[in-house]
Amino acid sequence: MDKIYNEDCLNTMKRFKDNTLDLTVTSPPYDGLRTYNGYSFDFENIAKELYRTTKEGGVVVWIVGDATIKGSESGTSFKQALYFKECGFNLHDTMIYEKINPVPYNGNRYQSCFEYMFILSKGEPKTFNPLIIDCKYAGRLESDKKKYYTKNGSEIINKRKEISKTKKERNIWRFSVGNAAIKDRRNNTMKHPAIFPEQLANDHIISWSNEGDLIYDPFMGSGTTAKMAKLNNRNYIGSEISSEYCKIIDERLNNAVDLFNKA
Repeated sequence: MDKIYNEDCLNTMKRFKDNTLDLTVTSPPYDGLRTYNGYSFDFENIAKELYRTTKEGGVVVWIVGDATIKGSESGTSFKQALYFKECGFNLHDTMIYEKINPVPYNGNRYQSCFEYMFILSKGEPKTFNPLIIDCKYAGRLESDKKKYYTKNGSEIINKRKEISKTKKERNIWRFSVGNAAIKDRRNNTMKHPAIFPEQLANDHIISWSNEGDLIYDPFMGSGTTAKMAKLNNRNYIGSEISSEYCKIIDERLNNAVDLFNKA
């Protein structure tokens, strides 16, 4: 554990026993939108291996979007979500990752500013630690439009309750992308073409795992999932086929260890 393997993720996962992983958080190089040093991936076999190696109650967070090809969106995201269901996963939630600062687009459609975050569970998720936010209407009384009745049909008066101070976060999350998405903005970190927002990885790790759990990223990229796993006292394993990106990961993880030790 706590290691990044410089290899194809299928080679890493074939060494895992069944029911090994508590959580996977990843974003694959979909639709050729990024070159990722020229590497491609075998989606269907990766999906099957993720199902085999995920524990009962474990979760895969699969973050993906669609390219527009010859005037039509590819639909890759939906195809992949449906294939995960064929493998045995539940499509537990379809979340949205909204980009606060998307790359400008001047074509004949509206500005694209989001990706899907498919929450895939092997059975019922064993862990859910929801993000809690302040409620705008805290302290006010619930709407009086709803009526309550006793068993004999008589109306109950003054049933309204105060609205709670807090509530669960919604399933659309907003993050900055690119340089604004990370805190350790060193030159070599910028060489990766699609850096994961640190807060995005952090919030999924908090939501779907507990301290000591094992987090995996089959497309580790610049190492964000591993870094946030470490900072949240989780174990991690990563696969990254590009040796250049592995150098980026090593530096970021070394810095993360320093932060962890100081905490």
